[in-house]
Order: sequence, then C-alpha cells, then structure tokens
Amino acid sequence: MNGRIAAANGRPEGRPSRQINVILRSQEPPVVSSAVPEKEPVPAQKNTAQHSLYQEIQKELDQLVGLDSIKEFVFEIYAMLQIAHMRQEAGLASGGHVYHMVFKGNPGTGKTTVARIIAKLFQKMGVLSKGHLIEVERADLVGEYIGHTAQKTRDLVKKALGGILFIDEAYSLARGGEKDFGKEAIDTLVKAMEDHKNQFILILAGYSEEIDFFLQTNPGLPSRFPIQVDFPDYTIDQLIQISELMAKERDYILMPQAILKLRQHLIQEKDHSEHAFSNARYVRNTIEKSIRNQAVRLLNHYSNSNPGKLELMTLRTEDFKLEAKGASGSLN
Repeated sequence: MNGRIAAANGRPEGRPSRQINVILRSQEPPVVSSAVPEKEPVPAQKNTAQHSLYQEIQKELDQLVGLDSIKEFVFEIYAMLQIAHMRQEAGLASGGHVYHMVFKGNPGTGKTTVARIIAKLFQKMGVLSKGHLIEVERADLVGEYIGHTAQKTRDLVKKALGGILFIDEAYSLARGGEKDFGKEAIDTLVKAMEDHKNQFILILAGYSEEIDFFLQTNPGLPSRFPIQVDFPDYTIDQLIQISELMAKERDYILMPQAILKLRQHLIQEKDHSEHAFSNARYVRNTIEKSIRNQAVRLLNHYSNSNPGKLELMTLRTEDFKLEAKGASGSLN
C-alpha cells in the first residue's frame, strides 16, 4: 500500500498532534505478465525425495580426502540435472545439455574415482541407463592395420553405451602425427559422439598441458567438451591422511615415527618430481611395499612363535625403505 501521513488541521509536521489523517493514493490492480508464471508451491515431500537421490553420492564424496573444488563441481552437476527435471515438469525447455568432459591433472589425483561417482549420479538422475564406467587407454583403441582402429574404437563405444567411456592419457592418441592410427581413433570417437548423442558420456583425462594440446589437434574437439575440470595435486598433509586411511582399510596402523619418515620422503618426492609425482597412487604403492617389508620382518623375527595382534597391525619406520630421488642413498 502506498500512502502518505500528514498532520491534522494543516499543522507543521514538526509539531505534535493527537490526530492524524492517512491519505491513500489510488492503486491500480497489479499486472501479471503472461511470460512469467506465478510461483507455485512445491510439495515438501517431493523435494525431500529428490534430494535423497544425492545422499549416496554425498557419502562417497565425503570419503575422499580434499578435492573440495571437485566436490562442488559434482554438486553443480546434480543441481543442474535436478533443476532441468523441474523445468521439464513445468513445461519449460530442459534439454540440449552436453555432458562430455575433460579431466586435467597429474596421476593419482582422483580422476577415475570421481568419474565412477559421476557415472552413478547420471544413472540415478536418469541421464544414463546403466551408469557403468569403461576405462581405456591408447592401446585399447589403436589397432595394428588400417580399419582395425575404427572397429576397436566402435566396439568400446558400444560397450560404454548407457555409461561413461573414460580415456586415460587421451593425448597419446595424437602423438603419432597425421599417419598414426591414433588420428583414426579420434575421428571415430567424434563420429560416435554424433551417432550416439545422449547415449554415453566421453571423458578425456590426462596432464593439463598435454590435454590442452590434444584438443587443438582436431578443430571440432574443444566445443564438444564444454565441461573441463582441473584436479589439483594433494598437499603433504592430505597425502599423510590418505596413507593412514589406506592402512586402516587393511587393518594396519602407522607408528608416529613412521608417519614422520613418510612425510619427509613425500616432501622430497614432490620437490624432485613435481610433474611426474603420482600423488595418492604413489602413497598406495608405498603403503603396499611397507606391508610386504613388515611381513618379511615379522617372519624373520618370530621364527619360533607367532606375533601378537597389535604387532601384526603395526607398520614401523624400518618397514618404510624409501628411496629418495635426486639424492644418493635412501631413507632407511
């Protein structure tokens, strides 16, 4: 209501008065544009059911160390799919989205794991019928003679229908030049993306610089991958957290001195091989090697008896026989 308050008997506004008059201006009825529909209440139960679809995805993401920006990205995908569904129910345009992606980052930064989670998300939201992940590399796509590559690539696309085709180190397809069979694989993939539109999602993964170069080898590639995601390296603290989780999953525990030794080693590794450092993959290999070393140590020490439960679980500093790159000797 639009109004103005005036003092009674024309008295100045600054003087007190016991009576006031409220002068109302005439109002016109509001005009509602036909292009903007009135807001309709959404049933609370329906919203709850829709968000419950994300709960399982959220649990899997919460188990991943770090990757905060990646977790936000996955929720963005969920939100976009959810709103698209609501728009469809409201009779609005909701199609036309392209979900092919590029995952950039060093090895061991969670690209494959996140791809599996996204495949499950797309399946739950009705975008993909199966939600499975087919992980391949150059050797799986490139054949040995003319025509062989196209057939191998088509067969893998067929297996991926209803799910995600994940090509690791995708830039290797362009390393052989014009006469290399890798170019045939690229051309076949581009054609498959048109022939099987919305039937599968293609994710290219690899080092950032190499992937950027690869996308320039074919003029039609960059526009076909509108979603590009950067996977950062893990920090040292995150790598230590990952190592403790990996040990815990296998019913092992790391002694504090072993954690300190591992931390020092990881700092050296990252400094000397920043581009080639394989992050969580390196940590996993290190933990598995320490478990083998522990088994040898226990077998030699307890030749006439069995170690106790705690000893069977404990990884000590001597179990981490770590070779330091760029330096003579090892961290024993």
